[in-house]
Amino acid sequence: MLLKETATGHLVEVTHLPELFNPFESEITGRYNIGEDRTEETKFAKSNLTFLSKETLPQCWIDPHYRDKEVQAHMEKVSSHS
Repeated sequence: MLLKETATGHLVEVTHLPELFNPFESEITGRYNIGEDRTEETKFAKSNLTFLSKETLPQCWIDPHYRDKEVQAHMEKVSSHS
């Protein structure tokens, strides 16, 4: 999968997709996709990456607590019915 580094506009090839989808990982392993030469793998902060369309990464990929409020509201509703 290719993403774009926001600071430079360079393309980044994600080499370990599970890191991208894991909200507990703040960095992914990848490499710059520049020309035909393969660059060394390095770490990239998810906060500095976007899709090629410049859309941000989904919250469920970057924030492990993205549903905490929803879960808390549900738990309160369940306990109030007890």
